[in-house]
Amino acid sequence: MKAGTENRRQMIMAGVLGVLALGACIYIYEELYGGGTSAPDSPAPAAAASAPAAAQGDGAAAGPRTTSASGTAAKTIGTTSAALDPTLHMEAMLVSEAVEYSGIGRNIFSTNSAPPPVVIQKPIAPARVQASAPPPPPLPCPPNCPPPPPPPPIDLKFFGVETASNGTKQALLLHGDSVQLATVGEVVLRRYRVIAIDAKSILVEDMQNNNRQTLPLLAN
Repeated sequence: MKAGTENRRQMIMAGVLGVLALGACIYIYEELYGGGTSAPDSPAPAAAASAPAAAQGDGAAAGPRTTSASGTAAKTIGTTSAALDPTLHMEAMLVSEAVEYSGIGRNIFSTNSAPPPVVIQKPIAPARVQASAPPPPPLPCPPNCPPPPPPPPIDLKFFGVETASNGTKQALLLHGDSVQLATVGEVVLRRYRVIAIDAKSILVEDMQNNNRQTLPLLAN
């Protein structure tokens, strides 16, 4: 009893495996030869529509037929790749190759075709407006040269003389609020050299401008 149950179970499993294998084979066949498209639907509506016609005495059996919304028969071109014509038509390709370029510009398919000349229009008006009259030429120099600017004044004030015990004279100079005491030959503020000292005036040289000026004694 137990052996019969086991054999029956094995037969059921074998049948299930066979059904699955058959379904897999059908699926692979549809993918390879069916163009990846699903099978057309069953023409049940067409058959149902032909049934009344047969009942009315049409006589001939109506096959599967597709009709449009207007009632006229639609042309069936096929639902799978097997129904299409895979033949390569060389005549159409030869016709397209025989077409010659007939444009008016440059032939983009030829390296010897030069571009058309570019026509540059002349300007209507000049780009820059010229002056009505040129400026007068500069006068020759000399003798019409302008005089050179005067040298800057020496920024020192002479307000007295002091005589040392050895008889050397020292000039008292004022620069702003500071008092400078200098003898002949000394340099004040790293710029002014004392050349000569007198009782009422001194001679000072501006070493930066190479200029000598006489500074008078300030009145009390």
